[in-house]
Amino acid sequence: MRRKSAGASLDRMSAAIQHLFERLKAGDGAALGELTPTLYRELHRIASRHLRGERPNHTLQPTALVNEAYLKLLEGESREFTDRVHFLAVASRVIRQVLVDYGRARAARKRSPGVGGPAPLEASLEVKTGKGMEPLELIELDAAMQALAAENETMARLIEMRYFGGMTAEESAEALGMSVHVARHDIRFAQAWLRRRLSR
Repeated sequence: MRRKSAGASLDRMSAAIQHLFERLKAGDGAALGELTPTLYRELHRIASRHLRGERPNHTLQPTALVNEAYLKLLEGESREFTDRVHFLAVASRVIRQVLVDYGRARAARKRSPGVGGPAPLEASLEVKTGKGMEPLELIELDAAMQALAAENETMARLIEMRYFGGMTAEESAEALGMSVHVARHDIRFAQAWLRRRLSR
């Protein structure tokens, strides 16, 4: 009984969120304010996948990454989101952009110590992208993904949603209007392609 009750509650919540997305798409500015807490939580979940570790005696939070990504979302397609899956797909790209920008800024500081001031996110946290990737590794991954996109943009989008957005294969397939079976196959192929590219 509890499971049914919990499921019904989630269904009602999903319906309410979808209604807010529909209002937002129709131009209702008030809907964005009501959606903000939900969207912020989703971004926080995504960001938490990329920010790891602690400074001595200080627990880090991914707030800076979330704030910067959310501002970019508001500047871009915020009024064009159709549903949660679409939001996650767009957020995946924004998170990637923010992290790559951070990686480039930090790499530039390493090349020229004392020049240019701190990287945008470095003042408030240390970023560990993916599974502990260094900034230069992230830049190399981004270059490889651009090369993949030139060969097959759909596969690049799938990797972007899975790696940077933490979306499931089912969510990624829904966002791109393809079957889950094909999405999983393409993700495996794209992962192998990127491994070969990065091992050169």
